[in-house]
Amino acid sequence: QVQLVESGGGLVQPGGSLRLSCAASGSISGIYAMGWFRQAPGKQRELVALQFSGGTTNYADSVKGRFTISRDNAKNTLYLQMNSLKPEDTAVYYCNARMRLLSPPSWGQGTQVTVSS
Repeated sequence: QVQLVESGGGLVQPGGSLRLSCAASGSISGIYAMGWFRQAPGKQRELVALQFSGGTTNYADSVKGRFTISRDNAKNTLYLQMNSLKPEDTAVYYCNARMRLLSPPSWGQGTQVTVSS
């Protein structure tokens, strides 16, 4: 498994932007899938965005057109660019990686994103 460390969370006003980063302990170029999940207080963890090694991406309907997932293989880092943030985006955001299709997932420790005026 790969070790993951998220950063970039914080407090932002509605309509603002943040970029989350997820630094991996090793090469991410061959990882089957990497993604971002989030968990708000009292709610289940949910998928935000997922990117497969071939480039295919999936987004939750609630973030389509506002969030963009990307990878920098040279830096072994996954990103989540979040624009037009809403209060309902407030949650702890977790990075996730699955080395192969049937591999158990690796998780980061999470980073808090709070959208409030």
